[in-house]
Amino acid sequence: MNISELVGSNTEYLILGLILASTVLLLLIIILFIKQRKLNKKYKKFMSGKEAQNLEGLILSRFSEIDKLKLDTKGIHAQVEKINDNLLSTYQKIGVVKYDAFKEMGGKLSFVLALLDKNNNGIIMNSVHSSREGCYTYLKEIIKGESFLELSEDEKSALNQALMKNNYME
Repeated sequence: MNISELVGSNTEYLILGLILASTVLLLLIIILFIKQRKLNKKYKKFMSGKEAQNLEGLILSRFSEIDKLKLDTKGIHAQVEKINDNLLSTYQKIGVVKYDAFKEMGGKLSFVLALLDKNNNGIIMNSVHSSREGCYTYLKEIIKGESFLELSEDEKSALNQALMKNNYME
């Protein structure tokens, strides 16, 4: 059996198969055409007012801006670390006690102020107010939460207040 005999006896099936294949191909062409139009619209919208070289320059400038921002961020982090290191040596704990230095005086015009850093080092400032003599201020050094000089009850109270406070950095 040769091809001409096979085709001759089944021509209607062959024509029907070719019509079906042509229809499927036509549908695929229409679908591809629709997708191509959508893609062209998106491309035109993306490229509106820009040439390819301008777009490349724009992308490169954004990359350089990102690199600059990364450098700036590193600098800011370094500054924050430096500030945090400086904060460790500042007074972070405070205690205040107001009192009457003399029985004849009221209003609690005298005070004790305790200022301590993270390591409980600092000062106690005692300001004694007298109506006749004025105001006298005394300082005592505090090292690791203790004084080498004797402390009054008000000074001990202010120091204990400061020692009970949490560190700023915690």
